[in-house]
This record gives sequence, C-alpha cells and structure tokens, in this order.
Amino acid sequence: MLTLDLHPIFRSNRDLDVALRQALFRAAATGVDVLQVIPGKGTGALRQRVLTTLAQTHLKKLYARVEIDPANPGRILVHLR
Repeated sequence: MLTLDLHPIFRSNRDLDVALRQALFRAAATGVDVLQVIPGKGTGALRQRVLTTLAQTHLKKLYARVEIDPANPGRILVHLR
C-alpha cells in the first residue's frame, strides 16, 4: 500500500493535482494494489477536490474503484487494476 498525505500541500490546487497524479502513476507502475490518500477529516472540501480529480477520464483508466474508508472518513482508498 502506497500512502499520500495531502496535509502539507492542501492550499495549492496545482500542487495537489500534481502530487495525486504522480502518486497514482507511481502506484500503477510499481504494481501496488491500493493507494491510500489522506486528505484529513476537516470539512470535506479537500476530500471533494481529490474525488473530483480522480473522476477525470484519463485517470479512471488506472484504477478499478475508489472507496472512502467507512471507519475513517479522512482516508480515501484507491484500488488499482
């Protein structure tokens, strides 16, 4: 499992997008089954930005499904193909 913590870069949309894409491509290239993205609990705005980025068609090809952890809503699990 590869982990991406978004707390240090939450203010910049561009940095967030780049970090998420790099982590997703790195996980797909190395054969990791699950990418864990940690946007934090907060108000959910950062979680929504992450889900919107993952919903882009060219990124959807890399993963099978996205799951918000029911035990911890501040964690998103991206299951890769």
